Amino acid sequence: MSATSTTARPRPAEFLRGAAENRKLFRPGGPRPDPTPADGPDPYGSPHPEWLRIDWREHLRTIDVGGARVNYVEMGEREAIDVVFVHGLSGCWQNWLENIPHFARQHRVLALDLPGFGGSPMPPWEISIEAYGRLLLEFLEALGVGDCVVVGNSMGGFVSAQAATQEPDRLSKLVLASSAGVSHARMRREPIEALGRMIVAVTPLTLKLQQRMILRPRVREATFTMVFHHPNDLRLELLWEFMSGAGKDGFLPAFSALAGYDILDRLEDVPVPTLIVWGRNDLIIPPGDALQFARRLRNSQTVIFDDCGHVPMAERPLRFNRTLEAFLARET
Repeated sequence: MSATSTTARPRPAEFLRGAAENRKLFRPGGPRPDPTPADGPDPYGSPHPEWLRIDWREHLRTIDVGGARVNYVEMGEREAIDVVFVHGLSGCWQNWLENIPHFARQHRVLALDLPGFGGSPMPPWEISIEAYGRLLLEFLEALGVGDCVVVGNSMGGFVSAQAATQEPDRLSKLVLASSAGVSHARMRREPIEALGRMIVAVTPLTLKLQQRMILRPRVREATFTMVFHHPNDLRLELLWEFMSGAGKDGFLPAFSALAGYDILDRLEDVPVPTLIVWGRNDLIIPPGDALQFARRLRNSQTVIFDDCGHVPMAERPLRFNRTLEAFLARET
């Protein structure tokens, strides 16, 4: 049964109050950090992506973890360190299409669909950031992952940071890409739940019109501008793959779980070397949150991509891959 069939349609006034409340919470976000100068070529998007030439069916796997069925992609051979990618809200493993083939040349790469998203069905337990963090750790254990760098975007960064606070010795390195977890800590649950119900209510129509949205530049710009800084400069195939993560049953409970969950004090005890990557033009999570993470994670470095939105790994893949590669090679 879909999320829309079990959720009451919100009243317009309720939605407007919730949206206004959360705009107040998101907009401040501290000062917008200065951009980090690029250390090499930094194009927006990828004109000839490698992932389009791959038969991904050969790399799809499923595994039972913590009572949940988890869909994931595995590519590359096990080497000194594995790379594990964790998507964000309304995401799926395809959010990392621009990155998986690059790192699979020298590493085993794993990219999972969190339960309730992508090809992973809803779990038998209640969705929460803590439960997702535990699921991630059990996923690593089940696949025999030893030394690893865990890379999380948005909610996936929150989940990855949560896992690092639960078992800091389990991760060799951590990467937070436009990560949730700072602004969300001070959110009230009721307004964000109202906003989430409204998003769920309009999602079926959005999915019905997705082909028209992708093909028409003006509609495409309006649809994706919150996520991508320049959606019309990206390949249509990539936008289509990002759309495939929408409308899943895990959205509303995961969206609600973000509000008010606070791990900020615990981050100060995390010794794991951490790379913080952010798009300076992120409209979903304030770029100032990157500085808040950096202040709490004592063993961290921060890189701010200019002219980039909420998904730096997809918007500026060449620079993101180069930055992550240098971080992997760095001595701890």
